[in-house]
Amino acid sequence: MLNFPWTFFYRKRRRVEMTLARSYQAISSASVDDLWKKVIDLADVSWHPMISHTNVPRGQVAKPGLIYEAVTRLGPFPIRIFVERVDPRELLSVRIMAIPGLEERIQYEVKSTVSGTSIAYSVTLQGWLSPLIWSIIKPYAARVAEDLAHAAEQPELPRSNQRSCLDF
Repeated sequence: MLNFPWTFFYRKRRRVEMTLARSYQAISSASVDDLWKKVIDLADVSWHPMISHTNVPRGQVAKPGLIYEAVTRLGPFPIRIFVERVDPRELLSVRIMAIPGLEERIQYEVKSTVSGTSIAYSVTLQGWLSPLIWSIIKPYAARVAEDLAHAAEQPELPRSNQRSCLDF
């Protein structure tokens, strides 16, 4: 018999898996209801530093199982977002599927505290691309909770039904 190293063919495939997790918090003077309305309004993401717009119709709120697309401000890259869990006035959990080799989970948690309303934004990146992606999105992720709190504190302007001559 030949003394051939058959173990060469039975090598185990090694995968490099990384997990990065980070949470950010902010305190807002807005009520829990106002903050929650901003979080679940998927059509209005003007306050979000990373997402430019979504394909969700105006008025659609987050429900478990909803899958929608969003476009990032970092480039014209469409990403798919899956709503995993919604606890009314408490928690919204979504999973972002942008590219193979990366899974991103995001949680928004709203709580009423003595000093105001607390918003917690948690990001978990898994996959071999997570260190690279984290180095790109870290400055933007740090701003999400603060920008959400600031947007909820701003009074909403009533929409006018009258069209001007520049509206088509």
